[in-house]
Amino acid sequence: MTRMKGNPEGRKPVFAQLKTVATSSINKLLSEVLLMSTRFLNHLSNEIEQLKITGLFKSERAIGSPQKAVITVNGQQVINFCANNYLGLADNSSLIQASKKALDQFGYGMASVRFICGTQTIHKTLENKISEFLQTEDTILYSSCFDANGGLFETLLGEEDAIISDALNHASIIDGIRLCKAQRFRYANNDMQDLEEKLKAAQQARFRLISTDGVFSMDGIIANLSAICDLAKKYDAMVMVDDSHAVGFMGEHGRGTPEYCGVLDKVDIITGTLGKALGGASGGYTSGKKEIIEWLRQRSRPYLFSNTLAPVIAAASVEVLDLLASADSGDRLREKLHANARYFREGMTAAGFTLVPGEHPIIPVMLGDAKLAGQMADLLLKEGIYVIGFSYPVVPQGKARIRTQISAAHEIAHLDKAIAAFIKVGRELKVI
Repeated sequence: MTRMKGNPEGRKPVFAQLKTVATSSINKLLSEVLLMSTRFLNHLSNEIEQLKITGLFKSERAIGSPQKAVITVNGQQVINFCANNYLGLADNSSLIQASKKALDQFGYGMASVRFICGTQTIHKTLENKISEFLQTEDTILYSSCFDANGGLFETLLGEEDAIISDALNHASIIDGIRLCKAQRFRYANNDMQDLEEKLKAAQQARFRLISTDGVFSMDGIIANLSAICDLAKKYDAMVMVDDSHAVGFMGEHGRGTPEYCGVLDKVDIITGTLGKALGGASGGYTSGKKEIIEWLRQRSRPYLFSNTLAPVIAAASVEVLDLLASADSGDRLREKLHANARYFREGMTAAGFTLVPGEHPIIPVMLGDAKLAGQMADLLLKEGIYVIGFSYPVVPQGKARIRTQISAAHEIAHLDKAIAAFIKVGRELKVI
């Protein structure tokens, strides 16, 4: 003991051995981690390459101008036929002025969630405006409609409840339902007979909620809300509608598919976005009975744990709703949008293209093959028409398409040029 104390040199061989063992173990562990990391990255590279081979790879084109009917891509001016800018408000001068004013009045961001110090008067004003516009009791804002749907189902329903969801509902609804412990039933798209069968199967649940898109965004098909609400009444169920692709322009006053289908007073919950027809920025909301909205404020996780919607977006959205409430501006924009959609649909049908039937400004040109859809989109860009090929997993396998979207910002000359370009490229690729 004394010799060891007086001679620390005697310990060196032991420490050296331990250091060697530790270093070897660490190096081995690092090698295994690096090997796993390399294998994983190689796996992803192979998967990405496979997407390119099959035509499923989704590239991004950078736009160098404001979002409007004619945009700049790689220095080339092209007509945009794939934006959700239904009413053409994305570059509206009155919205830009309202935004600039809001920056001076409310600042840039809140750096907080709503219940701490993230609620300004402009947020409450917007929530009240949305409720007034949709004719609901109350509204809660979210960072996006994806968050609104993600924070809805698990907040309201438990394992003793049931959700009956349309098979073609948006990914945000699907993901929101996955977070919930309620029983899940899925009915065939817009199939009322199948919906009734699923409602019968869910009869033992405490509460039942039917969930549907108001407009199915890949097809432009409008949900049969009248029949859905009738079945909901018959089987004591509630109805939830994601109306992102309808609010602002569907229905006589633009209140969306509930107004269009004559069931404004029968839909219990409406979710939607500020990022499409209502200016095209970002942000979402849930609107409905005051008890539902109040509970969401207390328990909805995306609301409680996400930053407040930027005040500049809230202020511009108030301006949008004021604009749409005006018969002069709101009615004019809606009428022009629907007239443009009819004109384009008639021209493309006459040219021989296969379209999904309907009356919504989403007009899919069906092609089937993913590679063909991508090739056609690339050739149309050379003709000055900006469109995107849609393929799996955005749409089912074998259902590839070019989804065109018409805007009130389009003029007849834009529509004519697009139809002519589709005909030219369609003949070149033997689509027509």
